[in-house]
Amino acid sequence: MAGIIDKMVKIIDGKGIADSLCYSLSENVKYLKKRYSVFPCLKVILVGKNPASKVYVRNKQKKAESIGISSETISLPSDISEDEIVQIIHKLNSDSSVNGILVQLPLPNHMNTNRIINVINVIKDVDGFHDENVGKLVKGEKNCLIPCTPQGALYLIKTIEQSIAGKDAVVIGRSNIVGKPMFHLLLQENCTVTILHSRSKDLAYYCSNADIVVAAVGKAHFVQSGWIKNGAIVIDVGINSREGDTRLVGDVDFEAVKTKASAITPEGGTKGSP
Repeated sequence: MAGIIDKMVKIIDGKGIADSLCYSLSENVKYLKKRYSVFPCLKVILVGKNPASKVYVRNKQKKAESIGISSETISLPSDISEDEIVQIIHKLNSDSSVNGILVQLPLPNHMNTNRIINVINVIKDVDGFHDENVGKLVKGEKNCLIPCTPQGALYLIKTIEQSIAGKDAVVIGRSNIVGKPMFHLLLQENCTVTILHSRSKDLAYYCSNADIVVAAVGKAHFVQSGWIKNGAIVIDVGINSREGDTRLVGDVDFEAVKTKASAITPEGGTKGSP
């Protein structure tokens, strides 16, 4: 039976889906430029020299430019004051040529991240971290900006099954960046949603009854095959490195779980999800 299920499993092609979406977005950008003389512009604020942050920012800039969005990274020293960053954001808020502002996290420990994020004009808050955008998402309002990773995860799920109303869904992880917004997005799709975390009991029980599992816990191969219901959709957001291993691995034990799932993202996270 396991062999039959394995043959039926769909490995979700996040990169292919993202490429298709980016092409569509590039056409929209061309239309904005031609029809309305609007030239989308993103400004990214990078504080310090965190290697991972530098990679993330570089990739964001390349992706933006590939679809026709002007992108500039404002690199700042780690000892810059919080007030100086606030002043930079105020200037970007008042600049009508700037459509989106992104502050790369994490910020240095001496800074109040919440204060800085909430200085950003809510309509330019492309990360969707501003309190007003978060509040609208919680209330189920549509006119808000949504954090990209959970939105991308939902997009991937709906490439497998467009209508997921009534499905039982489990989100593993309760971060403000992925877990919590993922919970609310699935709730808006009329799923019955359970959110699990480090203090939850009987994780295997809740997962084994879920039609959809989104793993965003940040622990390598945390989700085991015995936790997964036959035919479930499994979205692995985790990207983890292990000591002595150069490969990136996900939160899900991919090789074992793919024999149970109807659809699953590949090893090492969603890999190019939109």
